Amino acid sequence: MMRGSRQTFLNVFCILWLPLLLKAASPSPLTGGNDPSAPSLFSGVYKGHTCVGCVLVVSVVEQLAQWHNSTVKAALEKLCNYIPEELQGFCYLFAELYGPHLADLIDREMNADVVCHSLKLCKQDAGQPFCHLYPPPKVGLSTAIRKAKRIMKTSKDLKSIMGFSNLCAFPLLDKLCEKIKYVIRNKLPFEDFDGDKFSTFPTLRGYHWRGRDCNDKNATVYPGRRPDNWDVKSDSNCNGIWGVDPKDGIPYEKKFCKGADSRGVVLLGDSAGAHFHIPPEWMTVTRMSAKAFANLPMAFTDELDWPQFSEVTGFLNSTIGGWTDSLYLRLRRRNRCNHRDLQNISQNGGSSGNLLDLIKSLARNQLLDNPAIVLYATIGNDVCNGHLQLNARGERERDTLAHMTTPKQMLSNVMRALQFLNSRLPKGSHVILTGLVDGRFLWDNLHDRYHPLGQLNKDVTYGQLYSFLNCLQVSPCSGWLTSNETLRNLTSERALQLSNVLKEIARSEKFTNFDIFYMDFPLRQTAAEWRRMGGEPWQLIEPVDGFHPSQIAAALGTSITWQKALHEWPQVLGKENPFNNQIEAIFKDQGGH
Repeated sequence: MMRGSRQTFLNVFCILWLPLLLKAASPSPLTGGNDPSAPSLFSGVYKGHTCVGCVLVVSVVEQLAQWHNSTVKAALEKLCNYIPEELQGFCYLFAELYGPHLADLIDREMNADVVCHSLKLCKQDAGQPFCHLYPPPKVGLSTAIRKAKRIMKTSKDLKSIMGFSNLCAFPLLDKLCEKIKYVIRNKLPFEDFDGDKFSTFPTLRGYHWRGRDCNDKNATVYPGRRPDNWDVKSDSNCNGIWGVDPKDGIPYEKKFCKGADSRGVVLLGDSAGAHFHIPPEWMTVTRMSAKAFANLPMAFTDELDWPQFSEVTGFLNSTIGGWTDSLYLRLRRRNRCNHRDLQNISQNGGSSGNLLDLIKSLARNQLLDNPAIVLYATIGNDVCNGHLQLNARGERERDTLAHMTTPKQMLSNVMRALQFLNSRLPKGSHVILTGLVDGRFLWDNLHDRYHPLGQLNKDVTYGQLYSFLNCLQVSPCSGWLTSNETLRNLTSERALQLSNVLKEIARSEKFTNFDIFYMDFPLRQTAAEWRRMGGEPWQLIEPVDGFHPSQIAAALGTSITWQKALHEWPQVLGKENPFNNQIEAIFKDQGGH
């Protein structure tokens, strides 16, 4: 694909992807443990996520106008100017269609909740209260919404906007939508000409997620394979080491990597492993700028995940705060022959159930490839969901416990995944099962703090955000993100039960091609280390979603995991390569990621 067509694709992809932003931002398990079907993805977004998206955008516009003492129209224009040029057309279209209505309602001192309900982007179920993020207006939320709807009733152009929901119905976009669905459904690189599951393109499940291919026209050339004829003539495993030493005629791969215990690292995980992150600068008007939004297209085409900075497979210096320290980087420093041998097979909403489909995208050949260290880490979604039910009075009540994975289901799911790995991994591999997190940490450290949207006017706490998401039934974790202490404790109790299942599997099960280990999720140790360094516990949580581990938590977690492996399972990490300095000296120009 030529660079120009790549850019065109990215531009259109981002426009088609925009309605899915908030769906991705709620990484709880999807119904039935599978990806959404094609119609549900592209025929209009689930109403709860639409409501959240509307409230976020209207809040930002309202606060921009307040901060810059400008009109709503000027604030919308400023926001569009911040957005990268390739997406500004979409933003200006939004401003043209919605701007006058937003200005009319905001000028009448109606908050984002009222505006979005009046635009019918937030909908109230019959007999249920209005969901709201902000404190209700003095006249009451119902009264304010009725007043706003009367203002909107005469808007013909707004009605026409509401019917314009399916961009993929257009003939010129239908094939592109099919390709996008392929990327979303299969978690394989969009651009992979030779079909080896590795790519030369960074996003769209490309080399941000898997080691970069060094020849995308040859399916026998990819990261992680054993060298072909010691790579005398070319680099078959993309680690940058090839050719023959003219001094003694010995191939460099043979001289430096033979018997070096080379191994790759694979993560099977969820949104925490994929490193889900929404930059707080996108929602904090005092920090907004064109620079803050420069990474918007990249973020969208990586599903709002940042695997290139993640705890297991990160390889680039972090641009989202903190620092990058990953298991992959440490393995590479230990043995330079491991260069580029990484795979992050994670997805937002990943659980032990839907991981059984995701795992099929693993790229490992038992006969041709090096062994691998596989981390199995679905740390929350087996107990996290947004499910609510109606009681006899027609009121919403929590039903999250009934939708959690049971210990029996966990045992079945994990054993099936391990059996699959045993059929794919080369002999001498290792699997580490990671226990579930104790998510009570979230409420305990965030509920009374101000969310980025609430920092300007001190009017939105994380507790309010959690309540809003629960009301809309789009919470990433109703069991932990709640004021109900009993429910939080029950959720942690189930998480511990599932962790014990993993621990027992590691203790009792044996496999032909790998040994198996268990470790608790190191949240307690991470928090203790961060306090020792002078930090606060809330800084270990992503500020926008209030749910995921932050970049700081990821880097500290790497250090703790590495030390545990070094002292308890040294065979997992392999030995240090004594030729690392020589490799770097000779191949310093071929060590880039």
